Amino acid sequence: MATDSSPARPRTGPADTRVIVVGAGPVGLFLAGELRLGGADVVVLERLRTPTTESRASTLHARTVELFDCRGLLAALGDPSREPRGHFGGVPMDLTMPSPHSGQWKVPQTRTEELLQEWAGSLGADVRRGWEVRGLTQRDGHVDVVAETPDGPRRLRAAYLVACDGEDSTVRRLTGADFPGTPAGRELLRADIAGIDIPNRRFERLERGLAIAARMPGGTTRVMVHEFGTPAPERTGPPAFAEVVGAWRRVTGEDLGGGRPVWLNAFGDANQQLTQYRHGRVLFAGDAAHRQMPSGGQALNLGLQDAANLGWKLAAVVCGRASQGLLDTYHDERHEVGRRVLANIRAQALLLLGDRAVEPARTLLGELIAAGPARQHLAAMITGLDIRHPVGGGSHPLLGARLPLGTLPTPDGPVEVAALLRTGRGLLLVSESARAELRWLGKVWSDRVTPVAVLPDATGPLHDTEGRPYDARSPLHDADGLLVRPDGHVAWAGSDPWAATAAIRHWFGRPDPGL
Repeated sequence: MATDSSPARPRTGPADTRVIVVGAGPVGLFLAGELRLGGADVVVLERLRTPTTESRASTLHARTVELFDCRGLLAALGDPSREPRGHFGGVPMDLTMPSPHSGQWKVPQTRTEELLQEWAGSLGADVRRGWEVRGLTQRDGHVDVVAETPDGPRRLRAAYLVACDGEDSTVRRLTGADFPGTPAGRELLRADIAGIDIPNRRFERLERGLAIAARMPGGTTRVMVHEFGTPAPERTGPPAFAEVVGAWRRVTGEDLGGGRPVWLNAFGDANQQLTQYRHGRVLFAGDAAHRQMPSGGQALNLGLQDAANLGWKLAAVVCGRASQGLLDTYHDERHEVGRRVLANIRAQALLLLGDRAVEPARTLLGELIAAGPARQHLAAMITGLDIRHPVGGGSHPLLGARLPLGTLPTPDGPVEVAALLRTGRGLLLVSESARAELRWLGKVWSDRVTPVAVLPDATGPLHDTEGRPYDARSPLHDADGLLVRPDGHVAWAGSDPWAATAAIRHWFGRPDPGL
């Protein structure tokens, strides 16, 4: 597909890089690291000259933390606070799930970005700040970008481009991508304020509106406020401090006017999703692909998980290990995940921002959560631990789902699953009793898949990194082998080496004839 959004004629010649990523937020930086781990050259273009100091999203959910563990990034996070409690539309609920990283981790977005930039940079990603994309052309097997830079207009060519440039995506506008959904009808005003002393409030619904307040490290207090029945206005920038002060006073009766605003922001309940995540050689991830209210941190986590799904696939394609068809699975898998997340966020927006008329529904939901099964269902959905991709090929309980983290018994001793995935390669877990042909596949595809022999007692419960069993099915249950993608999802499980061969060719391409 050719998209010409630049008046300048594209130059001829080889590509400057294999992939251009537009946007150096958490999603773009995580994607850059994943691409480098897969061997692909990548240039990240960011219009801001310096990293943002605004700490927007601060919640990492269990599945995202598992992905960070699989890339060796947890130690660098230090010891962030970890809370078992979360919410659905402001209704409190326990997020405890069968994962060694259960609960929600509180990490300022500034720290997440700093960590991911250090990681991507250490792998060789080229991050260029002060580069604002102004034009984009697709044709003849490449993408040309025109950007305004500190040194004037510049051109850059790549085989593919990925837009990670947020909910107001420039790339989305330049490509004219279809972005259906509903615009914001209601909004929350948000501010970080120094020098105030008010009670903490956790989703406190008062007569006139919703009020949230939490004291943060360093003495700053974050407040969020919504007045019931107030529509979302058209905004070209953040709200004025006086607007936040007025809304807070009307809802709570408290005066914030003596404080000093550190950061002001407003976000609405818009709910939109691209019809297609891939437009020829341009792909979309994060808020560029979907716009939603950032309820409970799901927006950030959804975007980071987009990057984990796309990175290894795009690297395999541009490095010649797989065909372009592999990229179609990115849209097929992540569009459905995004649709489901946006649906649950829309339901949360109704419960959170609706007036007193929604109280009966909130009460009923609280009762269902307390009953048990509903809590587990919602917690799995919010944390991302229930994601199961339609990979086909059988009925194994983990097929399409993420491989639970823990330790596996091997001839060389116990091995952590997360450690096995840190190279960004796939895994072929094979029991000692498996047919020789199944074990042979690990040698044939050894340049992109790591073979791991698993001892028979892997049929027992998995254990976390401290040796404690937790409630997850063993990956080799009723199977002689398990094929695991670099993003940790199980692509095949069974005993038939011919079925395994078909699966490994589909996800990892044909073997290197030199091996």
